[in-house]
Amino acid sequence: MASPFNSTEPATRRERFAWCMYDFANSGFTTVILTAIFNAYFVGVIAAGSGNGHATLLWTLTIAASNMLVLLSAPVVGAIADYSGAKKRFLTATTIGCVVFTALLYFAGPGDIALAVVLVILATFMFSSGENLIAAFLPEIGTPETMGRLSGYGWALGYFGGLLSLVLCLFYVTYAEEQGMAAADYVPVTNLIVAVLFALAALPTLLWLRERVDVSASFDGTKAIREGFKRLNTTWRQARLHTDLFRFLGALTGYYAGIYIVIVLAAVYAQEVMGFKTQDTIMLIMVVNVTAAVGAFLFGHLQDRIGSKRCIAITLLIWIVAILCAYFAVEEWLFWVAANLIGTALGGAQSAGRALVGQFTPEGRQGEFFGLWGLATKLSAIIGPLTYGGMIYLFAGDHRIALLSTLVFFIFGLVLLATVNEKRGREMAKIGY
Repeated sequence: MASPFNSTEPATRRERFAWCMYDFANSGFTTVILTAIFNAYFVGVIAAGSGNGHATLLWTLTIAASNMLVLLSAPVVGAIADYSGAKKRFLTATTIGCVVFTALLYFAGPGDIALAVVLVILATFMFSSGENLIAAFLPEIGTPETMGRLSGYGWALGYFGGLLSLVLCLFYVTYAEEQGMAAADYVPVTNLIVAVLFALAALPTLLWLRERVDVSASFDGTKAIREGFKRLNTTWRQARLHTDLFRFLGALTGYYAGIYIVIVLAAVYAQEVMGFKTQDTIMLIMVVNVTAAVGAFLFGHLQDRIGSKRCIAITLLIWIVAILCAYFAVEEWLFWVAANLIGTALGGAQSAGRALVGQFTPEGRQGEFFGLWGLATKLSAIIGPLTYGGMIYLFAGDHRIALLSTLVFFIFGLVLLATVNEKRGREMAKIGY
């Protein structure tokens, strides 16, 4: 691991590439485990015996539990990482943890609900914590004028990472089905594919991305924790100085709740409502990853021209149209239209949101402020899927009615976004404390 250096030294092209590569590395987990294969496998195979609507609710409760852990820990972990100069160490630990727990999902078969729930919670907690930590490097390696573009490059590369993981899984699933294997035989192997790809693709990040602060030779864990809580308390007390950041985090919590519903339950919806098989779902998510990569790239450039706030507003309008298309879709072609609109909006909303938080972040508080970003996103990851799962339970498995709840979250986010002053938020970031 490279040694740290003075923060005034500009980031090299190799470092920026290494930062983007982490999006490439970890996207396989989101794509395969949470979006395309394992979630549908959990509902349709592992927890299939729990009854109509119960399996979906159980999956959403599992995701909610893992995100609750991140919600409670992210801001403090970020503040500790800032104080101790240990973002890189924390990132390494969470990467190893996610790889290991994902690989262990291989052993979760039909009826192994408890094992699957525990491993998914641990793997998702590690994944989400790492996602916050890698995002905290963005203000260090980019400038306010280039953060949008750099964030867009990362998200775009990440979708191609998800696409690669899906292609590898599709090859194996196709082979396995030709051999007469059942889902219980071949889906566990896809977890190993994700774990290996994550481990290999994360190596450039762990080797080349450097901690851009001075790190004390002796790490005092107790003092770091105490200082972390102290910094977080200061941030909350001075929240009025960063009004636009907190308004945006509120808007983000709203529209991300809708996004997480789609991420966590898209494959389930395709399987239960549209009658998609495993191969159909993989092909769907592969195409969505391509359009999401295009969306992240295009909106990444656009937001540096017209501003992140306007870009986010455009993507939310696209989301609303996409959800309506999915709700009314009876034939597959309209569902495919909805999926590709979702892909375009997904890439743009995620890259623009991360960049805007980076622009609102004072120097030296990156881990802490991106911990708050993580808190907001994980709160939405609890609210969104639980709302959907609860409606599925109440309406006896009616996914179409549950999908309508997603519209409320996007409209709420759009309304609150209108109150954010992007220029003022950037100025307050320069002032700091």
